[in-house]
Amino acid sequence: MTLPTPSQTVGPFYGYALPFPGGDSPAPAGDPAAITVHGLVLDGAGQPVPDALLEFWQPGPDGSRAGRPGSMRRNQVTGGFLGRDGVDFTGFARIATDRDGRYALHTLPPGGVPYLAVCVFARGLTHHLFTRAYLTDHPLYAADPLLATLAAERRTSLQADREDGRRYRFDIRLQGEKETTFLVFE
Repeated sequence: MTLPTPSQTVGPFYGYALPFPGGDSPAPAGDPAAITVHGLVLDGAGQPVPDALLEFWQPGPDGSRAGRPGSMRRNQVTGGFLGRDGVDFTGFARIATDRDGRYALHTLPPGGVPYLAVCVFARGLTHHLFTRAYLTDHPLYAADPLLATLAAERRTSLQADREDGRRYRFDIRLQGEKETTFLVFE
């Protein structure tokens, strides 16, 4: 019987090929309903993670999950990625953190659910992590079934709190005090 090979950490190679132009903006350019979700990715010691990669997945404002092409257009001459078309909402974003561990997502409010699904890739992780960024002022926030199962201190780690206007703050803590609640899908 052959045992599976254990996972190994790789990278960080995320900044080389995975980010693409406009990857942080699934909302159509200039859409007045657009919101910004921003924050830091922090390690167990509370230090910024400068080479993390975040993916965000969400339904459209109308609750649709079909998505539209538009974020992986290719340049017909070079074969490289052109990025988003700037018109269609795709429901998908991919953002690399900057050298200070910061990220910013420009998107539309999700319909049908009060959260954005988040996938975290970072150095030292053998597997990516899943979590959610809950918009605390979303009409469905108080009735979310997952939040109802969590203790208050775990719920707060999933909150994207409104700061001002259309901006929300959502920090991701990989370990330690105030660690973000991560989800396991089976």
